[in-house]
Amino acid sequence: MQRLLKNREWLLAGIIIVMIAGFALRAPGFGRPGNLVNIFNDTSILIILALGQMAVILTKSIDLSVAANLAFTGMAVAMTNAAFPGIPLPLLIAMAVGIGAFLGSINGILVWWLGIPPIVVTLGTLTIYRGMAFVLSGGGWVNAHQFSPTFLNVPRTMILGMPVLSWVAILIIAGAWLVLTRSSFGRSAYAAGGNPGAAVYAGIDVGRTRFFAFVLSGALAGLASYLWVSRYAVAYVDIAAGFELDSVAANVIGGISIAGGIGSVAGAVLGALFLGVIKNALPVIGISPFAQMAISGVVIVLAVVFNARAEARKGRIILRDRAAADHGKEASA
Repeated sequence: MQRLLKNREWLLAGIIIVMIAGFALRAPGFGRPGNLVNIFNDTSILIILALGQMAVILTKSIDLSVAANLAFTGMAVAMTNAAFPGIPLPLLIAMAVGIGAFLGSINGILVWWLGIPPIVVTLGTLTIYRGMAFVLSGGGWVNAHQFSPTFLNVPRTMILGMPVLSWVAILIIAGAWLVLTRSSFGRSAYAAGGNPGAAVYAGIDVGRTRFFAFVLSGALAGLASYLWVSRYAVAYVDIAAGFELDSVAANVIGGISIAGGIGSVAGAVLGALFLGVIKNALPVIGISPFAQMAISGVVIVLAVVFNARAEARKGRIILRDRAAADHGKEASA
């Protein structure tokens, strides 16, 4: 049991199961398979954004522009489909991923070449990308009747009992696991965040690793933009408002360290699902939106405290502590 409690992913999975069982007592049918599939489908876009955010956080950075990236790219793709409905869907998706990756690369270049702190860069580009979405659309909306049927219907198509949107999220989860655990980029990301100084001595270009992390985050935000617009059948300037914080919260709850270098894909996915269960369940049992925000905030603070204590126990700063001890011995001698 003690070993189970030390495993963050198993502990979080257990909490989610207990939450579902508890909510099912208050709202009959909440725990039915069909409803659980709906919850996963509702959370799929957040999972995709959280995995992109995870790649950035692992390198000791943060991307607060992911939702604004999604908004601008979604508006661009929606307006393109409305104006040229004959463009094949794969080309539109490639366009979305390409625009998202380009916007992510802007963040990466500013962090890598100019050495500007990531939080400052992405706060700035958050505002810029939202403003670009407004300029592009003139503040207008693109509604369901303006989209082509294929654009709208593909993510909703059911395959083996789940919508295509859910299957896309599952493929992204598998891809993120492969990239972060079985590729040189993944190893570099963990090293760059865990100990940047040692990573440099090991021959890892920390700046370039962060750049590619921002590009990956932007590309996934671009993919999520099409999925969002097609799922909700609307594009407007403020779509996905607040999702930049949700993507960070999912990572923090899942055990990904804001200090970089620690975390797993399973943790990020479970963190997103935790938020998805809360957001789906609280309205059902009559909790007001303001209370929902407070509950989510308390959970995030508790997760940060839990992470900090866990990292201290694992000895993240063991070298600094040992150096201080050696210095004390020399002084006493």
